[in-house]
Formats: sequence, C-alpha cells, structure tokens
Amino acid sequence: MTTWPEDLDPQLVERLVTTGGGELSRKMGIEFVELSASHSVARMPVEGNRQVVGLLHGGAHVVLGESLGSISSAIHAGPDRYAVGIEINATHSRSVTSGWVTATCDALVLGRTLATHEIVVRDEEGRRLSTVRMTNLLRDK
Repeated sequence: MTTWPEDLDPQLVERLVTTGGGELSRKMGIEFVELSASHSVARMPVEGNRQVVGLLHGGAHVVLGESLGSISSAIHAGPDRYAVGIEINATHSRSVTSGWVTATCDALVLGRTLATHEIVVRDEEGRRLSTVRMTNLLRDK
C-alpha cells in the first residue's frame, strides 16, 4: 500500500492508482511504497528485469529512479503545473542477480521551476547498487 501526503492533488492520485505509475512501471513490477515531493520509496523485483548475463539491467535501475523522481517532482509541481524530465544520470556500483531492490528518492532542490532528486537503489542487504540523479523542469499547464 502506498502512502502519500494528504494534500496531494486528487487527479494525480487517481492517475497513479489507475495506471500503477504508468505502463512501464507496471511491466517492471515497480511497487510504490511512499510518495512525497521530498522523500519517496519504491521497490522492484530483479526477476523479469535482468539483462542477458543474469544481472539486473542497468536501464532497470534508471527506470526505477526516473519513476520516483518524476512522481516526486509532479507532487512538488502541484495541480496547476507538470514536471518534465530534462536530465538524468546513473552510476552503477554493484550488481544483483535475484531478490528485490529498493529505491529511496530524496529531493536535492525543490524550486519554483526546477526539481532535482537523488535516488539510491539498494539490494535486500542494504548495499548501494546505483545512484541516479534526475532534474525535472516544472511547467505551467
């Protein structure tokens, strides 16, 4: 079950609930645990998201990170604005072949026109697997 702030835009909540965070998030098995502008958490299974030699695909780390960064930025943007990703990068420091990974997304900057988040992906033992940094431009609807 996902937890989020009480003042969250009801339309955003409806989209998150009805889409599961979007088609790609659903396909990858991403589960959103906690959502807010400043701190969000999600988890994803390794199974089904591996590359050819059996490791969790590096792109899967990025999809998990971008999913959290985008939703956190959309929450910060509020009901009259929307977030558009303009930059993302990832550093992979360890691999994993099974189990689940958990991503923690923390805001670095929550400005009027930009939101930047750092997302750390960890394995079940709490070891850092990758660090993703994402910046979103906040636009008026």
